[in-house]
Amino acid sequence: MTGGLVSNTIPPLSAPTIVVDTNVFVAALRSQYGASYRLFTLLESGKFEINLSVALAIEYEDAGKRLVGKKSALRASDVDDILDYVCSVANRRKVYYLWRPFLPDPKDDMVLELAVSADCEIIVTYNKDAFKGAAQFGIRIMTALEFLREIGELP
Repeated sequence: MTGGLVSNTIPPLSAPTIVVDTNVFVAALRSQYGASYRLFTLLESGKFEINLSVALAIEYEDAGKRLVGKKSALRASDVDDILDYVCSVANRRKVYYLWRPFLPDPKDDMVLELAVSADCEIIVTYNKDAFKGAAQFGIRIMTALEFLREIGELP
């Protein structure tokens, strides 16, 4: 007998790893009332890990800045600040291999390649049909609402 206590506690499960498609990023910028915005407010919660590549960050920036001045109070500097924050908390990944074309849209291929190279479990998107075939890489496709429910943030 060692005199130590035996722990019956189960170690915590690791947080799911995700890639967030550009359409979810744009939805978060457009409204602070939806699931997309809620997802981005949880970036530092430890409930999941977001992954980002240079190519995806550039796409976020381009799409975000297209909202500036179009029925939006966003300024270009606001998009820059938000993107700087996302980059600071994300796992920044380099994608060393490409399978293009795999999906019908090359921008979706970029998201899938990042998810595979980062060993992600989930791609969060509002365009689930665009990622048909991702399951063969072991990646699930979910909307922001579905993902928030999975991690216990919504009933």
